[in-house]
Amino acid sequence: MNYKIRSIRADEWAAAKELRLIALRDPVAHLAFLDTYETAVARPDSFWQERAVGAAEGAGGAQQIIAEGPDGEWVGTLTVLLEEAGTTDWAGFDVEQRQGHIVAVFVQPEFRGIGLTEVLFDAGLEWAWAQGAERVRLIVHEENGRAQRFYRKVGFEPTGVIVPLSQAQGENELEFALERE
Repeated sequence: MNYKIRSIRADEWAAAKELRLIALRDPVAHLAFLDTYETAVARPDSFWQERAVGAAEGAGGAQQIIAEGPDGEWVGTLTVLLEEAGTTDWAGFDVEQRQGHIVAVFVQPEFRGIGLTEVLFDAGLEWAWAQGAERVRLIVHEENGRAQRFYRKVGFEPTGVIVPLSQAQGENELEFALERE
């Protein structure tokens, strides 16, 4: 595999924005991301700059990891957020232990099936464990079977925690987690 897996640098915000906009145009984006293309494209550059700084190489609370193709193009990404015990997460649940939270997983369709997602996950897990995470979790839409199959393949298991997304539409997300060995 001729791909480089690395954390982004703060000055690469424009490339991070571009890859995020590509991800939000994916046919399953409505199941995979709590964001829309229309909302994201309207955000000012300052939003993307701050987002990159907060998840760049050397940041302690999050890391955005990318897969860089042979020609330098960004073909995949994931972000790991660090959640501290005693805090409340984005959905209002208590965080009981220091944990990583994987979000924004995306590999461009033409690069899927060659092992990039596994390598991105390995790098994300390595970063989370190095930060002292006791477990790593992720939240996946109940109808996103493709993602659920992949998460199980790389060792994540459902925890039984259900995150209601839309009361009106009856949509839920499911928590999957991997405990530190």
